[in-house]
Amino acid sequence: MSDEVKDAGLVAMISSILGGNKRADPVAPPPLAEVPPIVPADPVEPAATSRSESKSESRSESGSDAAKAESAPDAAAAAAEPAEPPAQIATTRDGKRLLPAEAIADLVLGELRKLDNFPSSGVSVTVYGYRHWNAMLTFAPFSTSFQNATRFRQAVPDLVFKLRRFVELEI
Repeated sequence: MSDEVKDAGLVAMISSILGGNKRADPVAPPPLAEVPPIVPADPVEPAATSRSESKSESRSESGSDAAKAESAPDAAAAAAEPAEPPAQIATTRDGKRLLPAEAIADLVLGELRKLDNFPSSGVSVTVYGYRHWNAMLTFAPFSTSFQNATRFRQAVPDLVFKLRRFVELEI
């Protein structure tokens, strides 16, 4: 991140602390896609299979060539067959998916990552509420500029409105 961007962020923070009336110029949020969000069936499952594959690979590396030949077909067969059927996603009467707050936060963050100049780290999404849930963005210091943070925060209400058509918060 350049020194100019850091300086602009510091100036904005100091002026807001000291009661400065300087506000960010209103920026139109970028347009969001009209495609419904994609919910992964079980985000924990692929990580577990990759860990087990890496363990079998590390064991086979320490073994002989015959052990390597035997473990390779086993790993391929394990990857081809799912360990258990995908979990059923709960839905409401009107067809919305019931998801916990963490899953909705991941959806919001995934949609925001599609925007230009969105930081790869230092961003937190908090989902709160019940019937009409909402999302809040917080940025770590120096993760983005003040202008970009304002632009991303302005995009959140539109994104939440569109996601509410497909997703309901599970309590």
